[in-house]
Amino acid sequence: MPSPHLDVRDVARLARLALTPDEEATLGSQLDDILAYMRELEKVDVAGVEATAHPVPLANVVRPDIVQPSLDPREALQNAPAHNDHLFVVPRIVE
Repeated sequence: MPSPHLDVRDVARLARLALTPDEEATLGSQLDDILAYMRELEKVDVAGVEATAHPVPLANVVRPDIVQPSLDPREALQNAPAHNDHLFVVPRIVE
């Protein structure tokens, strides 16, 4: 198995992080702990367990999409500072 400190250096380099040797050692130790825990999880029998993205079922809480009448364009534009042909006129932000 490759040294986790080497993995930490590789990830730090890819993320453009400058780590001190103490930080590399700390993160390498933490990575060792994480990988050890993952090895423990690999031992769990998950045969017959269906994969899921969420631990509990989700329900859509969005209201139904029902077509309703909208504002008349003249009414929508009546308080607009500037409009042109049923469109709002806004300041240009991109040259």
